[in-house]
Amino acid sequence: MVLFSRKGASGFSACNTAEDVTQGIDGSGLTAIITGSSNGIGAETARVLAMRGVQIVMAVRNTAAGTAVKETILKETPSAKIEVLELDLSSMASVRKFAGEFESLGLPLNILINNAGVMALPYKLSPDKIELQFATNHLGSFLLTDLLLGTMKRTASQSNIEGRIVNVSSEAHKFPYKEGIRFDKLNDEQGYSSFGAYGQSKLANILHANELTRRLKEEGAQITANSLHPGAIMTNLWHNSTYFGGWVSKYVVAPAGKFLGKNVPQGASTTCYVALHPSNRGVSGEYFLDNNIAKATAQAKDPELAKKLWDFSMNLIS
Repeated sequence: MVLFSRKGASGFSACNTAEDVTQGIDGSGLTAIITGSSNGIGAETARVLAMRGVQIVMAVRNTAAGTAVKETILKETPSAKIEVLELDLSSMASVRKFAGEFESLGLPLNILINNAGVMALPYKLSPDKIELQFATNHLGSFLLTDLLLGTMKRTASQSNIEGRIVNVSSEAHKFPYKEGIRFDKLNDEQGYSSFGAYGQSKLANILHANELTRRLKEEGAQITANSLHPGAIMTNLWHNSTYFGGWVSKYVVAPAGKFLGKNVPQGASTTCYVALHPSNRGVSGEYFLDNNIAKATAQAKDPELAKKLWDFSMNLIS
């Protein structure tokens, strides 16, 4: 848990929780999809946005776990409107199925939070034969955003309320493979690094938001796209990671994280701040950290790399 941190220009810091940064905000009338919301910061994001009146669609791999989170939220906020739908971002078929099921609900869509992800896993291919971390952390979210963008544009146009797309990235974007995105060696097992692949996928999250910003501005669409680092939080993402080795994660990283990292309410704060706070109206193509705009790497801000990744990703999903 972070106990001391200097406030930034927003008036908030790393110490603030998701409830702090949304205090007094009325989200009624808004609908949000939150991927990976059955545990950790995703579940806390769902809880707090529901508390503020936002209708929530929980997009989760484990619907039983998602339903349990839904029941917990309803006990705290009986008026909350929550749907639980299955989504496995590593599978393009699952992403397409989810998008179809969401469309059948006939709901508007104001906020899309691409939160779900995996971290530093051993080499493995997705069901679509794409390196698993890239497939789950970037490509699944890229496809989901593409499939839902029409609904978001219609919602923004009809309601005259700005739509917001939020990509949960990481400071690990600073530590990808040397070339940033390995376009020609994406599935290369021999040169695979679990943390390099994770950094690559998190770099892709920022590049995706930035190129999306450029395209939305060109269209004149009333939708913003931003990325963020939630902080170092001891969630299932760390527990499932094999980067440090099982015993190191359990006996060294996890205990240290409880004292040096954020707790879950603090970890969900930047997501909720970017998604809901009125001070971010019109802000797009930015990278946030600790509830404030921060600096991403030169690679992450490279417009040519962002366009190349967009075209590469479009080719993969089609």
